[in-house]
Amino acid sequence: MTVLRRSLLVAVAVLAVLWAPPIITVGDGPRIGAGIALAALTGAALVLNRRAPVAATVAVAATTVLGMALDVCQDPMLATSWCLYLVAVERGPHVRSLVTALVGVLAVLALVTAVSPGLGARVVVVTAALCLAWLLGTAVGGRIISEREAERARVQINLAREVHDVVGHTLGVIAAEAAVTRGLPDAREAELRETLADIESHARGALEETQRLVRTLRNSGPALDELPAIIATTRAAGVSVEARLRPHGPVDAEVGAAVTRIAQEALSNVVRHAPRARCTVELWETGKTIAIRVRNSRAPGSAPASGGTGYGLRGIRERVAALGGTVTWGDTPEGGFEVEARLPMRRG
Repeated sequence: MTVLRRSLLVAVAVLAVLWAPPIITVGDGPRIGAGIALAALTGAALVLNRRAPVAATVAVAATTVLGMALDVCQDPMLATSWCLYLVAVERGPHVRSLVTALVGVLAVLALVTAVSPGLGARVVVVTAALCLAWLLGTAVGGRIISEREAERARVQINLAREVHDVVGHTLGVIAAEAAVTRGLPDAREAELRETLADIESHARGALEETQRLVRTLRNSGPALDELPAIIATTRAAGVSVEARLRPHGPVDAEVGAAVTRIAQEALSNVVRHAPRARCTVELWETGKTIAIRVRNSRAPGSAPASGGTGYGLRGIRERVAALGGTVTWGDTPEGGFEVEARLPMRRG
């Protein structure tokens, strides 16, 4: 049901139940005309309350007070309570407080103009309706705000993870190449130029990947067929990589993107922490699961390898868990490091 249709149904129900009966039975020509005009204004305000909830609330409260004063309305501020609920849901605390105060004043006027033997019951009904509407609206509005903030935080985390995955790998390669070049005792000019050309190429590649990320931020991410290119970039940084990429069946785009990012993060850690190590990247299918394993040996002359415990590995865990998969990592008996993840090939 659309918002407009829902508003129309509310307006029709209010006019049919709370305005039409007293207008029909009032028996006074001028009051009948005034009642019809006030009812029309009330209906219009109820229909437009989603576009201008504050104005609609005040208008409905005012027409209700006038209608009760003319005895052409039997609404105990129920329509006003509905509008007040929408204000509490969709507007901030300052607006809610202001509108609540205005409605409270109008409610007092309504009670004063309706002095009768049933005044006590009317006070209870009006007070209960307004308070319940305000409390419900405030609760629902607070929940909506919390959900929006959680969604905004999730988007920010995903963005940070994507930037880390896209740029971190290439920057690690650039740093490794620069470190190797600096360590050459008698590097010739040609070798230096070649290394600088590689660094420039990787930097331009990082820029292009970042621009592509910005353009496609809301898409699923990198395709699984980009994995060979990531492996080639790692080899260019001086890491010996053996790729064992076995054929597999169809994989959901989001799962393929996760597998690619996992491999990219693991290879980035190899470049940063064990640039002279030997590395193996394995991809295979088992049943309805696709698995990725990145294992590196201990680099010659270095301490036992470490994959780090920073943002990258935490991002891998979060990414895999969100897709219903599992991931493990740790040191190997030979002093190297291994990351292995298994994910369902199709979500759901």
